Amino acid sequence: MKLPSILPVGPQPNSPVGDDRFHDECGVYGVFGHEDAAAHTVLGLHALQHRGQEAAGIVSYDSGQFHSERFLGEVAENFSAQDVIDRLHGSVAIGHNRYSTAGETVLRNVQPLFAEFAFGGLAVAHNGNLTNGVGLRRRLVRNGSIFQSTTDTEVLIHLIAMSPLTDVIDRLVDALRQAVGAYSLVALTKDILIGVRDPLGVRPLVLGQLGEAMILASETCALDIIGAEFVRDISPGELVVIDDSGVRSMFPFPKSPERFCVFEYIYFARPDSVIEGANVYEARKRIGAELARENGVDADVVIPVPDSGTPAAMGYASETGIPFELGIIRNHYVGRTFIEPSASIRHLGVKLKHNANRYKIANKRVILVDDSIVRGTTSTKIVDMVRQAGATEVHMRIASPPTAHSCFYGVDTPEQSELLAACNDVDAMRKMIGVDSLAFISIDGLYRAMGHTAGRNDALPQYCDACFTGDYPIPLTDREDGEAPQQLSLLAEST
Repeated sequence: MKLPSILPVGPQPNSPVGDDRFHDECGVYGVFGHEDAAAHTVLGLHALQHRGQEAAGIVSYDSGQFHSERFLGEVAENFSAQDVIDRLHGSVAIGHNRYSTAGETVLRNVQPLFAEFAFGGLAVAHNGNLTNGVGLRRRLVRNGSIFQSTTDTEVLIHLIAMSPLTDVIDRLVDALRQAVGAYSLVALTKDILIGVRDPLGVRPLVLGQLGEAMILASETCALDIIGAEFVRDISPGELVVIDDSGVRSMFPFPKSPERFCVFEYIYFARPDSVIEGANVYEARKRIGAELARENGVDADVVIPVPDSGTPAAMGYASETGIPFELGIIRNHYVGRTFIEPSASIRHLGVKLKHNANRYKIANKRVILVDDSIVRGTTSTKIVDMVRQAGATEVHMRIASPPTAHSCFYGVDTPEQSELLAACNDVDAMRKMIGVDSLAFISIDGLYRAMGHTAGRNDALPQYCDACFTGDYPIPLTDREDGEAPQQLSLLAEST
């Protein structure tokens, strides 16, 4: 029996007007051995707020007791009060930011999840998606498991509980060996902090150090905020155990070709992060420069679609010699909870978030640079806004190949049928968006910008690029088995 999807079609009333992006679902953070573990975790989650804005949670441990604080909303809304941090005692803590993919955001889905086992308590926070999560969940329910959430993270909790092994590390490895998918996770027991990446390393996880304390985080920007030193990336397929004796590393899974998510460089990660040895900001500038080499056009000004299009636009402008200007100004104070007062206001759409800087646009041939096109709704409104500001020509250049396939590895994406590039060629998209010309960086150009001079090697691609190519490196087990193809958190609440 297939569970019905509740994936929304188009921008929802409780989402930003004109919201037309892919959204990473989670950011994870962990601290071991610092007297201010909870406060540092709050700061780390604040730095990772871009990875999830709808919920945040922290679990800490001290003196024989775990402490948990989980809230709906952003980090600053819920963890700024000292009394909240004071309730999170201990020198060890893990935290999680969540972006819910669809449906109601409810507290029972907020991570870290915590459970008591025969070996003691365990808290888990997870970024990614198990592509066999639905099948595993059904098997566990048939065997008597009772689920409290609709997240695939809880599937891991039950697999750990059902493991016949005794050691917590062995049980976690046993659980992960049954799981298929992309994940980076942190876990906490009373005396150890654990970090794991899936064998292909699709989602990021880094190790840092602050004095004697060790830090795990989704991105290096979350180390910078507390003054921690970057030590290294956690390797694909690596499990690290951090305790009073230091950091132990093991590789309990069969080695696989690495397939880090290339969209982290294009959009998801913060530009000041360094991931897999590459500075995200510089990577985006290189992508913009390669985009210019492939798809140049005569124009008077290069304008980014803020904010994620800015570094690529800078690279494009530098490569072409065309002046770079901030021709679109973003209002940073329109959040996900903005309430549209009436249908008569709704048509204003993107102007709630963006406004044209007419002085830099009027009577000019404009090149708009953006990171991607998903449904095309925001692009259409921005192009119309730029034309109303007096642009004589509008050309759009996109710093990623056409996104023609849905992601099943921990990213909120529309159904494939809703992706503009899945149903239209470039010229059809150009007409729909209303630009004089439209071009995307090629998949080979994207790889060249990332330092692979030969472009994409079809025999062994270096990244996960499934949203562009449809080449899914991790089996979509649930879909292949006739289960629901969506991510587990996209499924209807009732099973």
